[in-house]
Amino acid sequence: MTYPFVSAVIPAKDESMNLPTLLGEIKSALTAHCQYEIIVVDDGSSDNTYAVCEEWGQKHPDAALTVVRHQHSVGQSTALLTAVNQAKGKWIVTLDGDGQNDPADIPALLEAASKQDNPHFCIAGYRKKRQDTEWKRFQSRFANAIRQAVLKDGVKDTGCGLKLIPRNSYLALPYFDHMHRFLPALIRRVEGHIDVVPVNHRGRWGGTSKYTALNRAWVGLIDMCGVVWLSHRAKSPRVEKISQQAPHE
Repeated sequence: MTYPFVSAVIPAKDESMNLPTLLGEIKSALTAHCQYEIIVVDDGSSDNTYAVCEEWGQKHPDAALTVVRHQHSVGQSTALLTAVNQAKGKWIVTLDGDGQNDPADIPALLEAASKQDNPHFCIAGYRKKRQDTEWKRFQSRFANAIRQAVLKDGVKDTGCGLKLIPRNSYLALPYFDHMHRFLPALIRRVEGHIDVVPVNHRGRWGGTSKYTALNRAWVGLIDMCGVVWLSHRAKSPRVEKISQQAPHE
């Protein structure tokens, strides 16, 4: 199977403990399958995230790595957008920087993407066996049930950071803070197709989560209302005919 050029993008804040191993896993997962690049956006980290990524790149000159640093933290969605704007790939693969997404699952996403005939699509990972506390799993099930009832995006696990989306599709989506939590619903808004692939899930290697139950619930409720509003206002014109005439000299 021949795949297009792929950009693996990672938003990261204070993930210096996790990124060297994760970058090596991405390199191993993609080298045999496609041409690729890796883009890490250091979202204003207080540790040496930027430096360890630069050092990894120097040790692996055969890997195409771009490291971008935000002067101040602006959030995961904005960091992802920075990465996508930097990307050169036709397909974007998103991963979290904490090591919980397994790059060995990326080939399965590539295979699913190769079967799409809709120009807009999202291949979403589904963490079938979550390596989280029972309390966190309960929060996730509860939030996903509400989101699915309201948005009907066809995804059981929108919180999984491992997704594949065409770059053109990603850049066609309306941008807002926390949009990364609603990518499948936003792809549906442009009449795109959603496919779900079971993926591995691992415990966090190091560092601490940037989210709590409270901040997830509050902003999630507000943003979900916004996504509903955007979806109801969406219009997708279908051009029936075009007539063009070149001027005669």
